[in-house]
Amino acid sequence: MNFLDTFAHLDWAEVVHLTWQHITLVGIAVTLAIVIGVPLGIVMTRFPVVAGPLQACATVLLTIPAIALFGLLLPFYSKFGQGLGPLPAITAVFLYSLLPILRNTYLALTNVEPGIREAARGIGMTFGQRLRMVELPIAVPVILAGVRTAVVMNIGVMTIAATIGAGGLGVLILTSISRSDMSMLVVGAVLVSLLAIFADLLLQTLQRALTPRGLRS
Repeated sequence: MNFLDTFAHLDWAEVVHLTWQHITLVGIAVTLAIVIGVPLGIVMTRFPVVAGPLQACATVLLTIPAIALFGLLLPFYSKFGQGLGPLPAITAVFLYSLLPILRNTYLALTNVEPGIREAARGIGMTFGQRLRMVELPIAVPVILAGVRTAVVMNIGVMTIAATIGAGGLGVLILTSISRSDMSMLVVGAVLVSLLAIFADLLLQTLQRALTPRGLRS
């Protein structure tokens, strides 16, 4: 059976189910990374002494091969009866998502023009007011660029989650490998790629919409 025949005879109800699982797993992981990474980026700008160690830790986590990270998490979560399933997968993708979000938040905030900060101070704004009303709106495009990087990268990483029973589109790829079905393998890879492209385009639109009008090219 060739690629087109395989694609035409897919169980689309199952594909939709696996796609939704994939989106949910990546969405939860990246959302957690945003909730933690953006505040940490703000802390790094407020206390520059911690910027180096935090970025170094996030970089080290990103250098660990995905399959090895899953393997390291399994014994830990097995102690709580969660060794297999979505929890280790979400944790791994969360850790992989931290660096681009953390780094982009830090770089975006540190690169805000000093004159803008001084103007905000000059009219009596507190640090919190400057952050909320001036610096974060300016930093949004760069922060969302980090989110886009994290999402696109980890849509691919999440395919490995199928090996620990977390579901997602990796199930198609894993099944095709076990059956030596190269057509199904190509279909699974194409679906993951299409999902990554769609997610990137969606986030690009969101990034453009949230960019202050004065910063749009």
